[in-house]
Amino acid sequence: MRYSNVIPAAFIDRPNRFTAHVEIGGRAETVHVKNTGRCRELLLPGAEVWLSGSDNPFRKTAYDLIAVRKQNGLLVNIDSQAPNAVAREWLETQGFDLIRPEFRYGESRLDFMMRRGNEQFLMEVKGCTLEREGIGWFPDAPTERGTKHLRELAGASGYTPVLMFVIQMDGVTEVRGNLETDPAFCEALEDAKKAGVKIFFLPCHVEPDQLSFIP
Repeated sequence: MRYSNVIPAAFIDRPNRFTAHVEIGGRAETVHVKNTGRCRELLLPGAEVWLSGSDNPFRKTAYDLIAVRKQNGLLVNIDSQAPNAVAREWLETQGFDLIRPEFRYGESRLDFMMRRGNEQFLMEVKGCTLEREGIGWFPDAPTERGTKHLRELAGASGYTPVLMFVIQMDGVTEVRGNLETDPAFCEALEDAKKAGVKIFFLPCHVEPDQLSFIP
């Protein structure tokens, strides 16, 4: 997936989950943060970030913060909407007869339902932006919703259940449960594996204006 109207900026601070202050060409600007996670190891004062401009005249902010250069040089896409878009692009290369997003199952709305021949699949997508020593970790903030979705997948009947981690950085091929941040999610993840949920890691390449899966 590609973004339009992408410009560089310098991160100043993040007053709340949804907004940040950045410096663009010597002036301070308030921008929308497209990720409600903590991103504490990424959004540090002075960090190089990239913004995507919006053409919507009714928005309160003119830009979305979509990517950041980590202190170790790693470029990380932090757009929480990007993983589903990239997952959809990948699914379209896999020969499915049907791909249906936002599929209602049980008490949840899961990201995708797919069909290939007589086999049906349920898939939930999670984006990974937290990296330590070449390993991805999820989540970077507690996620009751994510735990609920894992429980739904583990109990799915008549479908092959899949959990996909879209890795929003280069060089990382594995994601592990972040026990210190969310023990409940990690427990649900282990239970899901035992119940037969297939765990899939989708490595990606990141550019300031692009997130693309690696075939």
